[in-house]
Amino acid sequence: MIHIGNAPCSWGVLEFDLEGGRAAYARVLDEMAQSGFTGLELGDWGFLPTDPAILRRELSRRGLTLVGAFVPVALSVPARLPAGIEAALRSAELLAAVEGSTPLVILSDENGSDPKRTFHAGRILAEHGLSAAGWRNFAAGAERVARAVRDRTGLRTVFHHHCAGFVETPGEIEQLLQLTDPELLGLCLDTGHLRFGGGDPEELLDRHGERVWHAHFKDHDPDLASRTRREGWDYFASVQHGVFCELGRGDVDFPGVTAALRKLGYRGWIVVEQDVLPGMGSPLESANANRQYLREIGL
Repeated sequence: MIHIGNAPCSWGVLEFDLEGGRAAYARVLDEMAQSGFTGLELGDWGFLPTDPAILRRELSRRGLTLVGAFVPVALSVPARLPAGIEAALRSAELLAAVEGSTPLVILSDENGSDPKRTFHAGRILAEHGLSAAGWRNFAAGAERVARAVRDRTGLRTVFHHHCAGFVETPGEIEQLLQLTDPELLGLCLDTGHLRFGGGDPEELLDRHGERVWHAHFKDHDPDLASRTRREGWDYFASVQHGVFCELGRGDVDFPGVTAALRKLGYRGWIVVEQDVLPGMGSPLESANANRQYLREIGL
C-alpha cells in the first residue's frame, strides 16, 4: 500500500529565508489532516515541536504520521560536514523517538547557497558542476551522514536531488548514485525538481527504481520554466513565480509515475510538495485540490 502525505513547504514553510510570514504549526497540521493527508515531514527544525512527547501528541490527535525530515547539508564544503552530521543526527533522533524505525532522513545539498548553481537552476550546464575531486568529497560526505544516522538511530537516509544544489540534472543524479553504496544511501525521487532539472521521472524509475525509497510528488509548469530560462530568473524567482504548480496542472505524468512505482512494488510514502509561498494563494485550497487529484488517479 502506498501512503499519501504532505510537507510544511506546501504551507510556505521552507528552508530558505524568503519574505513573508508563515503559518503556525497547529494550523498547518489541522489543514493537512482536514485535506485528507495522513503523514508529513518535519519541515524546518523548530517549526514543529522538538520535544518528542509533545510532537507525538500533536500528531496523534490529528491522525498524522511523521515520515521523514528534510536535512540540508553543505556536502560540497568538507569543513562544514561535521555540523551537517550533527544536524542530521538531531533530526534522526527526534524521528526515532516519535515514530521508531520507519521514518527517513531526507538528505540534500545546502540548496540555494552557491550563487552560480542558484542563478542557473533549471538550465545547468556541465561547466557549472563539481570537479572529479569535488564529486568524491560530495559522495563521501553523503555516505558519512547516512552512516552516522544509521549507526546512531537505525534510520535509513535518502538523497533528495534538488534544483539550486549540486545534484540537479539526470547526469548528476547518475553520478551520485554510482559513487555511493546502494545499501547505505537511497534516493528521494522528486518529480518536479527532476523535470525542472531536465529529467523524466519514469526514465529514472526504469534505471534506478531500486534506489527510490521515498517520493515527492511535485508538478512542474513547463511554460513558467521556459519563461525562467528566457528571462534569466534564479531559482528563488522561479519558485516565487510558481514553477511548481498544483498537481495535474503541469507536465509531470503522475499516472505514469504511479504505475511505475507500483510495478516496482513500492510500499513507501508519496509526499506532496507545492511550495505555496505567502501571497501565492491558499495552501488549504491547493492541498484539497492536490489530494482530490491523487484520488482521481487512484491514490
